[in-house]
Amino acid sequence: MNSPMSRGRTAKPLYQVVEDHIRELIDSGTLVPGDLIPSEPQLARQLDVSQGTVKKAIDNLVWERRLFRHQGKGTYVSNIDFNNSLFRFTTYGDAEGKPARIHKETTARHIEQASAALRAKLTVSEDTDVLYIERVGYVEDEPVMVEYSHWRADIVPGLDDEQLHIPDLLYALIVEKFHVPVVRAEETLTAGAADKQTAQHLAISPGTPVLVLNRTTYTRDNQIIEVRTSKGRADRFSYKTEIR
Repeated sequence: MNSPMSRGRTAKPLYQVVEDHIRELIDSGTLVPGDLIPSEPQLARQLDVSQGTVKKAIDNLVWERRLFRHQGKGTYVSNIDFNNSLFRFTTYGDAEGKPARIHKETTARHIEQASAALRAKLTVSEDTDVLYIERVGYVEDEPVMVEYSHWRADIVPGLDDEQLHIPDLLYALIVEKFHVPVVRAEETLTAGAADKQTAQHLAISPGTPVLVLNRTTYTRDNQIIEVRTSKGRADRFSYKTEIR
């Protein structure tokens, strides 16, 4: 990002200049609901201001509901309907089990014919297309996990278009653009070994131990909309849940 500070100091307080910078990123579509904004230290360095100035700007935008802060995971672009319930499905952490700020990049997406096993899971007919999405998650600049997910293509028409930005919090886009509520998810956690594709994404050797999280995601009427497998580096990635 180009620093707005490079244009010279104005009479406007610095925290308001930072607010304007973040608003411009949102209003221009550079950041969309569900996107993780740069961290406070990153913004402070980019804009040549103190972290306190950045924090005040973010606090104001959170109060305006332009941003949503999630403890331990970072601050996301929001909208009027954005709420904490979306984070029920964000269950990753670092190796010690603490919430981690994970930025995700989409590395592949395309429409494909569903396999017999996938059709059975999604309970769809033989001629049903599915959307495949692959995303790599980073902590700082280091890859720590990769997601392989399949969606019912008729539920998310147009999501295969590479011009459509997929935010860090994918479910925010599913709810906002496609008006499909994400109601619940079932997950199974196992251990495994990295295959060649996963090893390449995570910069590890094939056969290295990884955590494997299989997820089935539902919308209304108990309808399955996504089948996903996430694989994370065992030395950098953890899964956390709460039992009540």
